[in-house]
Amino acid sequence: MARWAIGDVQGCFEELELLLAKIRFSAERDQLWFVGDLVNRGPRSLAVLRLARSLQDNAVCVLGNHDLHLLAVALAGARVRKNDTLEEILNAPDRALLLEWLLQRPLAHFAAGDLLVHAGVVPQWSPAQTLSLAAELQQALRTDSEQLLAHMYGDMPDLWQASLCGMPRLRFAINVLTRMRFCTADGRIDLKHKGKPESVSPPWIPWFAAPERASRDARIVFGHWSALGLYRAPGLLGLDTGCVWGGALTAMDLDAPGSLPVSVVSRQPRASGQ
Repeated sequence: MARWAIGDVQGCFEELELLLAKIRFSAERDQLWFVGDLVNRGPRSLAVLRLARSLQDNAVCVLGNHDLHLLAVALAGARVRKNDTLEEILNAPDRALLLEWLLQRPLAHFAAGDLLVHAGVVPQWSPAQTLSLAAELQQALRTDSEQLLAHMYGDMPDLWQASLCGMPRLRFAINVLTRMRFCTADGRIDLKHKGKPESVSPPWIPWFAAPERASRDARIVFGHWSALGLYRAPGLLGLDTGCVWGGALTAMDLDAPGSLPVSVVSRQPRASGQ
């Protein structure tokens, strides 16, 4: 069995089909690890969701910010944004089944030494604490999804403290796991900057560059950062190669050390980042 990690799909169904053919994916043999953001901005989010759901246990998918936004629009009355491409899902006859499947997805997943998240992890969180906080979010989604989805938007609090509780704790965890790119060594997060790692000044650093971060013993597989692109370093695998922005959709075999990335060039118009 191969475990293939795949970057942000964001509704790019044609590219996903081509990529699965290129890696010779077999649902009887292999497992796909999606880094989140299955939907939105691309043209065929409904087809992507249907495919991912059909794979059952052969697909592991963590929730990204666009996936959560879809749930908030559908279940909590959040507004549809100018560039959203969610209408086909919202009007689909199997809408309820797809949304229920999405609600059951985790915000972090760990197996064989790999920690899968959409965006990142603050320096203070170990893999175990990341999974514990993700479990809190998943429980809130399952028991009171409307409450969580209606109040998840916002950039505050922006500093991790173990004493955070209630909605501020949940919102901070969502922002780290699905939106963060930069932070400070003491766990303050920046949710505005979207550029390359060198585009910010101290004390801001890429979240994975924090010295002595508690998650360094796991390999973190992530997406969300199209300006970063494919990123490989010890203990790190970033896979957002900007398919929806005219870049590429990329997969990596998690169980083949030294393997090369497999990519399909995007069919979408070239555009600037998220």
